[in-house]
Amino acid sequence: MTDGSRPEEPLADMPGPRYGRDAVVVGGGLAGITAALALADAGVRVTLLEGRPRLGGLAFSFQRGELTVDNGQHVYLRCCTAYRWFLDRIEAAALAPLQDRLDVPVLDVARPEGRRLGRLRRDALPVPLHLGRSLATYPHLSLAERAKVGRAALALKGLDLADPTLDTQDFGSWLTAHGQSARAVEALWDLVGVATLNAVAGDASLGLAAMVFKTGLLSDPGAADIGWARVPLGELHDRLARKALDSAGVRTEVRTRVTSISTDDNGRLSVQVPGETLQADAVVLAVPHREAHDLLPAGALDAPERLLEIGTAPILNVHVVYDRKVLHKPLFAALGTPVQWVFDRTDPSGLKHGQYLALSQSAAQDEIDAPVAELRERYLPELERLLPGTRGAEVTDFFVTRERTATFAPTPGVGRLRPGARTKAPGLYLAGAWTATGWPATMESAVRSGVSAADAVLSALGRPRPRHLFEVEEAA
Repeated sequence: MTDGSRPEEPLADMPGPRYGRDAVVVGGGLAGITAALALADAGVRVTLLEGRPRLGGLAFSFQRGELTVDNGQHVYLRCCTAYRWFLDRIEAAALAPLQDRLDVPVLDVARPEGRRLGRLRRDALPVPLHLGRSLATYPHLSLAERAKVGRAALALKGLDLADPTLDTQDFGSWLTAHGQSARAVEALWDLVGVATLNAVAGDASLGLAAMVFKTGLLSDPGAADIGWARVPLGELHDRLARKALDSAGVRTEVRTRVTSISTDDNGRLSVQVPGETLQADAVVLAVPHREAHDLLPAGALDAPERLLEIGTAPILNVHVVYDRKVLHKPLFAALGTPVQWVFDRTDPSGLKHGQYLALSQSAAQDEIDAPVAELRERYLPELERLLPGTRGAEVTDFFVTRERTATFAPTPGVGRLRPGARTKAPGLYLAGAWTATGWPATMESAVRSGVSAADAVLSALGRPRPRHLFEVEEAA
């Protein structure tokens, strides 16, 4: 019951000074790491328990021969203030830089070669003028469609995100009612929405979609600038996160699965792991929603069955290694093809020769269980259509990674199913991207949930919050 970095000893008899009350965080994804760091920074004695042999949740890396592979391509935006705080807190911001300005090449494979390239990029102008030139010259929409997109964007900007009725409507119907053609949805709204919501417009809550577009594209000129890790995700979310936890005094135990949580006769919480029981004044349950349902003590939520009503959505990642360089940009998005977003992962993977491309395929319900051979037959010809340089190149490796429950499904009505941080069980709190953060299932949502849970714990324990926790909360 140890990660190998320290001698094994009973979890309930941890050495070191008692800084304050005790808390246990169950789950070592971004939500759990955030909660543990925030609590430890406030002087709470924290134990973090993770069932896997590593930290990072669903944003992790693994080895494939000499390659270091991320399970999926994860990005964040400049408006993701909580995740940016997280990167600063673990001293990793320089390893996951943001673009100077939003700039996304968009290739339409249905157009003749030489006329396929469009761009979504911003200028140094105030909202909404920052995207005006990009939209006016976007070749993948007609002039009439571009004008209608502008009017829909203004209508979207006028929506009140606090209006609960938005969550009962689907984004696709709203777009149609506001004059958006099927082509406009494909070439613009879904180009952004599928990657951020993990659902096409017709399957997505208007409330969540409006939050994404209002915050990312219509709030601040730089809000949608894209950032991503230039090192393996495991370097950030496991090694550097573990280092920050250790420095904060958090006791971290991996390969340690919690089997039950209950309240003892003294009103303290008991966390059962194989072979022993940990006592705590507060527990943050930061695991996937279905796992949380199984661990919740009776009466912790009024309707715990609602957690099981929250659906899940898959993400498929296709990994292709070529014997030579075939792409001269760090990323691009595609239209008229099954390919969605493509990233150059050559340097982070440690590849010495050739080029490694990762295709991120969201809302992949129809392909998530497809055999590798079938996916190879489907995607290699599509890359040849998109990238002329691939046509004479040799594929030296082809593999896929599948996250069947990558995110919660952002369907209309999901908002009423997402609980807040507090439960009715004294001392028990919830964290995870699936909780009521107002965001879809992103790294940003996960970190915000950890902040909310830690804030609730500190309030209940009567402990002052660290200043940085106020800053994240205010930015959020």
